[in-house]
Amino acid sequence: MALGGDGLHEACGVFGVYGPGEDVARLTFFGLYALQHRGQESAGIATADGTRLHLFADMGLVNQVFSEENLANLRGHIAIGHSRYSTTGSSCIENAQPIRVESDLGTLAFAHNGNLVNTSFLADQLQKREDVVTSSITDSELMARLIASAPGATWIDRIRRTLPVVKGAYSLVMLTSTELIAVRDPFGIRPLCLGRLGNSWVVASESCALDTIGAELLREILPGEIICIDENGPRSYSMDSASRRALCVFEYIYFARPDSVIEDTLVYLARERMGERLAKEQPIDADLVIGVPDGGIPAAVGYARSSGLPYREGFIKNRYIGRTFIQPDQRLREEGVALKLNPLPDVLKGKRVVMVDDSIVRGTTKLQTVAMLRRAGAKEVHVRITAPPMVNPCYLGIDTARRHELIAASLSVPEICEYIGADTLGYLSRDGLMKAIGLPESTFCDACFTGNYPMEVQLDLDKLVLEAR
Repeated sequence: MALGGDGLHEACGVFGVYGPGEDVARLTFFGLYALQHRGQESAGIATADGTRLHLFADMGLVNQVFSEENLANLRGHIAIGHSRYSTTGSSCIENAQPIRVESDLGTLAFAHNGNLVNTSFLADQLQKREDVVTSSITDSELMARLIASAPGATWIDRIRRTLPVVKGAYSLVMLTSTELIAVRDPFGIRPLCLGRLGNSWVVASESCALDTIGAELLREILPGEIICIDENGPRSYSMDSASRRALCVFEYIYFARPDSVIEDTLVYLARERMGERLAKEQPIDADLVIGVPDGGIPAAVGYARSSGLPYREGFIKNRYIGRTFIQPDQRLREEGVALKLNPLPDVLKGKRVVMVDDSIVRGTTKLQTVAMLRRAGAKEVHVRITAPPMVNPCYLGIDTARRHELIAASLSVPEICEYIGADTLGYLSRDGLMKAIGLPESTFCDACFTGNYPMEVQLDLDKLVLEAR
């Protein structure tokens, strides 16, 4: 699983292409490859040829799941793809996506990034309908089956009939035998964009996936917008709009790839500006600045530039560790971060080091990285974080931790500093964060810092809530 600064797990990546004459399965493979950071548990691709749907999904990374042989069997001119990290439902092959459901309109393939907060209500609604039985336990399948069994003469009719009762975060890609459909929830909590590749149309969680296949970013899919693409090109439909926008602010802090553009803002530059503001808000007399790979590096560059301190690489990341099916033994598990990061003693020895990272969740990872720097000879370790303290869980598509597991929910900043073994600890303020991103505060959901969720949430919501029913 991909880890953020201290135990943040991403949700999922979604991708879709309508491309007559293109090898859409291969394009989707490379699109998912670019979105691999959003989910590493399973991957899947569905294609349509105008008559039939073809689907293949399995556990593992994108390049572990797909081969030349199974890509060749995914025929057609329309495709959707999904890379998964589970936020509702277990990590198992039965819950891999895209999901395939049947209806009187034909077959629908469905993939989802996000998390719902009214799953129990939706499950009750589904059970009231005849001949509808869930074969896996995810909020994604609930949505897919509710859409498939809804009244309506077209898929768009059924989507517009179903989604107003769905509460939570969802960026969706759907596939029929003749259409590619993309939907973003009314709050716009998870990103979703539209692009063009010659005569083909592409949708993706992030613009970096468009870059990978040579497509041009056209625009964001709007909150509450449905895009349907067929032989006549894209058509836009709207759902009821929310009272506010609520893009997850952690897309800029950590989740999105730094080369993605969200709301006309390059994520890398936003992270650099976070580091610059952090240096002004939390200055310290030190010898050098390092970033924790990968999320902390752009901010460390900004911190160094603003503070006048030199930037150096203090850690080397093992880029091949990723998700492995060979689990480390107990001794290696206790070493933890050493499997992923290796410090550079000749750079760090005798130095007063500013270590910049994106977040502290439980505190255990930061404790280990500070200890690694001290073992490598650092004289002082000053930790700087490019986000405010995380005091509330996310219920909208990111598997962070329960509130009692969040270190900032129970300890003060000085107490956290003592726990992780740092000489000093400083967080970026909420105001500084918003100014660094450069978009209005009303654009974002920052409930993990403030507790102000954009909708009512079930505060004890658990990722396996449906399995407990």
